[in-house]
Amino acid sequence: MATFSTQDIDNMHHLYRINLINSCSGYKSANLIGTKDNLDVTNVAVFSSITHLGSNPALLGFFLRPTTVIRNTYENIKSTGKFTINHIYEDILEDAHHTSAKYDAQISEFDTTKLEEEYKDNFFAPFVKGCPIQIAMSYVEEYSIQANNTILLIGKIEKLHVPDSLLEKDGFINLSKGKVATINGLDGYAIPDLKKRLDYQRPKPEFAIPND
Repeated sequence: MATFSTQDIDNMHHLYRINLINSCSGYKSANLIGTKDNLDVTNVAVFSSITHLGSNPALLGFFLRPTTVIRNTYENIKSTGKFTINHIYEDILEDAHHTSAKYDAQISEFDTTKLEEEYKDNFFAPFVKGCPIQIAMSYVEEYSIQANNTILLIGKIEKLHVPDSLLEKDGFINLSKGKVATINGLDGYAIPDLKKRLDYQRPKPEFAIPND
């Protein structure tokens, strides 16, 4: 088994370190964030850090790398307050991954790929057409992570679009039916297959603490 110390990680080649540390945390969400600036120039970019923060209110968050260089997604969200989250699925893996390329702010990734803009309910930011899960988001707040100068940006769900075929009776969204992707590291894509759902867990009776 390979073992890496802090010193090993600090001294290794930067590309090896990037791949190692980005993949050691496990599978991550695979999403496209859609935005638009005040001049109606659209942007779509792949993110693997979107996470659930709470259900009431319905909040999602994601991390942005340092803004010492222009981050079009961040700038658009801060100026308009709106963005969309779209789940990457099997048919668009290559085009979705290409949105990680650094284009000028005046160039839309919708024009450099086969991804298509879609608008719903007069929401300002574009959705990605065909994505099995599409979420309209509004900016809430952000937090600066001092350890590495990244930003945790938090948004509130305004509308959630889910096909009936993926929605179970209890509200569970079966992502495997939509061939929704996950990311391993920075560039490894997988299509998970749901194996089993388990019941809500309670302590076993033999380990319960008796009441006084």
